[in-house]
Amino acid sequence: MPDEFHSIDPQTLSRQEAHRLLLHCVSPRPIAFTSTLSPNGKPNLAPFSYFMAGGANPPSVVISPLTTRTGELKDTLRNIEATGEYVINVVTYAIRERMNLASAEFPYGVDEFVEAGFTSLPSVKVKPARVAESPLHLECHLFQIVHHGSGPLAANYIIGEVVYFHVSDSVWVDGRIDALRVDAIARMGDNWYCRAYAPAMFEMSRPQAVSASPPDAARA
Repeated sequence: MPDEFHSIDPQTLSRQEAHRLLLHCVSPRPIAFTSTLSPNGKPNLAPFSYFMAGGANPPSVVISPLTTRTGELKDTLRNIEATGEYVINVVTYAIRERMNLASAEFPYGVDEFVEAGFTSLPSVKVKPARVAESPLHLECHLFQIVHHGSGPLAANYIIGEVVYFHVSDSVWVDGRIDALRVDAIARMGDNWYCRAYAPAMFEMSRPQAVSASPPDAARA
């Protein structure tokens, strides 16, 4: 017998309840540890788990910093709107605690590299710094920002073009990234995270589509 389901109309929920439900349903989510600069050059570093890869022609990524619970724009969005540049750094298990510290709501202009104890590295094609403790960096130029909704917890989809990749030698094996060496973490619902490491990882090859009968026979 199939399971019984608890069906929920989002119109009956508060914003916070809908947000919590969404985070449980869309998980695990990779974390984009995003570094930016304010218009006057102050560094900012913040993690976002609304993060996905886009296309490859050109390489693109999307992050979505929600508005705050009071409807204000987050520092990362303000900086990208003003400068059009940012770096996404992949979060690993080793830096989980410092990443979490950087997620605190510091006043605008506070340098989370300093507050959370991260080391900055110069980028090549953008001005914001990279996080030395992360093994994978994506330098990005802003393509477009799509606002969806208004007020608290509204979405702001930042579409960016990746203009430079950096891969640590620690995860680069025979000309490609070794997924078993990255040790990435991801967000789930509530305060839960998960870890992509060897005991929990598995491979599946994509199947080849096979027709049940040859095309000519089907038309006969």
